[in-house]
Amino acid sequence: MHITVVAVGKLKEKYLKLGIEEYSKRLSAYAKVEIVEVTDEKAPENLSEAEMLRVKEKEGERILAVLKPDQHVIALAIEGEMWSSEKLAQKLDYWATYGQSSVAFVIGGSLGLSAAVMKRANESLSFSRMTFPHQLMRLILLEQVYRGFKINRGEPYHK
Repeated sequence: MHITVVAVGKLKEKYLKLGIEEYSKRLSAYAKVEIVEVTDEKAPENLSEAEMLRVKEKEGERILAVLKPDQHVIALAIEGEMWSSEKLAQKLDYWATYGQSSVAFVIGGSLGLSAAVMKRANESLSFSRMTFPHQLMRLILLEQVYRGFKINRGEPYHK
């Protein structure tokens, strides 16, 4: 299975980089993992609705440019469907079994994802109704994907 995480912005915090490196290393036993960063759109603090829309559209164009036509795309969005760890494990197993072995998880910038990216997505996933920093979501996502593979293999980790 090939898993791509498409994320807006550069990762800056060392502790997040270390965690992501650790889970990427752990996941390498189960899947090929690639993290693709797209440039975030620079914007002033106080944006109008039109400016926010423009920022999301620009970031969305960059995201869509790196997605492959054959990828099964899961958009991480607060309004998405909430899954348990077991449900994510089932989804990973299903995608690998039924020919969707190239999966892309998309993490938007601080303003979220554009309508075009949401339209391209095959599924929309929410980790919580709470808002998380988009850089932290990379680490949370990789941990949950790792947990899903451990669940599917019946290996100790999941409690």
